[in-house]
Amino acid sequence: MDNEGIGSWLERRITMTPKNEALVFDGQAVTYEEMALRTRRLAHGLRALGVEKGDCVGFFGFNDPAALEVMFAAGLLGATYLPLNARLTAEEARYVLGDSRCTTVVFGDQQSDVAQELALSESPVTTWIGLSDSWSAHTYEGVRAGQPDTRIDERVGLDDLSVLMYSSGTTGAPKGVMLSHGNMLWNAMNQLLAQDMTSKERTLSVAPLFHIGGIGGAVTPTLLCGGTVVLLRKFDAGAVLDTIEKERITTFFAVPTMIQELWHHPRFADTDLSSLRAICVAGAPLPEALISPWQERGVAIAQAYGLTETAPSVTMLSGDDVRAKVGSAGKRTFFTDVDVVRPDGSSAEPNEIGEIVAQGPNVMLGYLNQPEATDRAIVDGWLHTGDAGYFDDEGFLFICDRYKDMYISGGENVYPAEVEAALLKLNGIREAAVIGVPHEKWGETGMAFVVAADGTDLDEDTVRARLREKLAGFKIPTFIQIAEGLPRTATGKIRKPDLRSRAREYLLTSGG
Repeated sequence: MDNEGIGSWLERRITMTPKNEALVFDGQAVTYEEMALRTRRLAHGLRALGVEKGDCVGFFGFNDPAALEVMFAAGLLGATYLPLNARLTAEEARYVLGDSRCTTVVFGDQQSDVAQELALSESPVTTWIGLSDSWSAHTYEGVRAGQPDTRIDERVGLDDLSVLMYSSGTTGAPKGVMLSHGNMLWNAMNQLLAQDMTSKERTLSVAPLFHIGGIGGAVTPTLLCGGTVVLLRKFDAGAVLDTIEKERITTFFAVPTMIQELWHHPRFADTDLSSLRAICVAGAPLPEALISPWQERGVAIAQAYGLTETAPSVTMLSGDDVRAKVGSAGKRTFFTDVDVVRPDGSSAEPNEIGEIVAQGPNVMLGYLNQPEATDRAIVDGWLHTGDAGYFDDEGFLFICDRYKDMYISGGENVYPAEVEAALLKLNGIREAAVIGVPHEKWGETGMAFVVAADGTDLDEDTVRARLREKLAGFKIPTFIQIAEGLPRTATGKIRKPDLRSRAREYLLTSGG
């Protein structure tokens, strides 16, 4: 085949496992052959609407089989796939569409109003396609209807652009991360090897497909090896437990907040988890309190570390190491090299904190339209992650924090992640986040936001006193706020810019 990219994956599966289930959604299953033929017809329909090699095709919606079909159809044509966050406002989406020069967008019902607002304003998008009947001139099934299911074999190389994934924008304007077909392939291979995945997998896909964890953490590895993806539109703890039992799920990708909600769900203890062999968790380290309930039910936990820029695999912690090395991100995945470096670029010693860097065939091509940002991020082939961490004496990687989140209190470096980990070990604390704030005497000090576990009363003095048993004095936050909840992105990451806004308001009103 001339197409070496992800668009060819379903084509190759036709000759290997045509009758195997590829995808299950709303109780309806499609085989690899059926999915491949549906994707072919969609690709022919998109081509008839003017989509050519090098164009950008977007999907704007929550999890749906159409998102995967659009991705593979774009791959067949040599076009770029752009997954847009389903929660974007018109202003946010306008920036992404303009920066990417996206020409064609498939949108969901819940995104119809925003899409219509965009269609009536200045935008590079010339074709809007609704998943169902709407204001748009085209519907998804209408684009496919009447099209042939003949094979398309556009010349596509592994170095060609495959997926354009925009960062969440928690630290500024979103950047378009350019992932090649090779990036997607080698990430999938990393995941297969790290998780021992086979064609017998029944993978639950519940993380948003508009984030790299949703696509690269579960879906593409499963489809590459010929397994079955069971897709849910959104995360709902009860629905996830029901699906695990009904569909005999073997594995899924999750973020810590999902794991916590599942554990606290009333049906957790009664759900049949006998088919579930492992859960891959990423986004933040899991405390032992969240690992134990699953392991006691016979479910292995794999702790992963990755970035959008690495599609996303970098390291993995699995097996007995999960308990022996609680808080670690594990060791490198098979095709990715990882190091911790000092500011001068030299490798740090074991237990010495530095910046985590990664190199391998899964590292992005760069940031779209931002050559300077690309040059800062990739130096001599190494991606500088911006994350601070260290290797222990046995070579296990530990993430300390983002470099920019570190603050200096009285001349001492303080990594919020270390303080957060100590807080989460205290009984009665469900969530915790720490940031640095200005301090007249120390230059900077910590401010902690703490969420109490259900049925627990917390006060600042008690939390501070208990922390003194675990941390040096300079690491203990001067300010502690008991909060009802923490602001998070769709992937479960804490939005620290929002906490900084809260902190400014708190300090102004409290006179701190």
